[in-house]
Amino acid sequence: MIILKTERDLEAMRPACQLAGTVLDEVAAWIQPGVSTREIDDYAAGRIKHYGAKSAFLGYRKYPCHICISVNEQVVHGLASDRRVQFGDIVSLDVGVVHLGFIGDTARTVAVGGCDAAAQRLMDVTEQALLEGMARAVAGNRVADISEAIQRHVESNGLTVVREFVGHGVGRSMHEEPQVPNFTDRKPSPKLRAGMTLAIEPMVNEGGAAVRLLKDGWTVVTQDGKRSAHFEHTVLVTESEPEILTCLEKAPLRLRVGS
Repeated sequence: MIILKTERDLEAMRPACQLAGTVLDEVAAWIQPGVSTREIDDYAAGRIKHYGAKSAFLGYRKYPCHICISVNEQVVHGLASDRRVQFGDIVSLDVGVVHLGFIGDTARTVAVGGCDAAAQRLMDVTEQALLEGMARAVAGNRVADISEAIQRHVESNGLTVVREFVGHGVGRSMHEEPQVPNFTDRKPSPKLRAGMTLAIEPMVNEGGAAVRLLKDGWTVVTQDGKRSAHFEHTVLVTESEPEILTCLEKAPLRLRVGS
């Protein structure tokens, strides 16, 4: 069942999403060469607690960390450890918080100190794919319109979309209907309606699309060992321009609605 959010729901969900975006900004700015992923997770935990929120991930299906930290070839669900990030690494940070009964979910891939041109291009294409997908999150469109826009942008730039993991509805629960794939399979998909809140999150590889699960039971890596990037926002579907709930910018992101 797809849950449409009321204005009263959104009064609680907007602050949750803003907190998620704030924590993500702070963690992204704090990372530097030499820190361990466990230290990154501890820092994120402290910032989440500071704002009076809780991690939406810790304990979810027994996940043991406060945020997901995925380095280089790690795609999603990376676990905090003693691994130290190095200059030139790219790190995907996925932050989910619970506040006032609602969840905010957002992710971004950042470079540690700096990175090579190929890594920067991977991140740029993935972020733009997210923008292309969000622009289609308008009442009257279908989920497949979001999926097609993401896939088209990624593949037109010679990169590949991960298929095993997809976006989803989000609200009081971490994973609500509908699923939001980053690719199309030409099957019928749900029509978008005002009040739907979606976590749109392209995961893009610089090599092949295939992934595998590590023995820790959580960390997903690229099959070929090449790097991956992950960007995500929680988006409210409206009758006109999508509202990006986890975006902190005063000026709206440049969404080419209807293009």
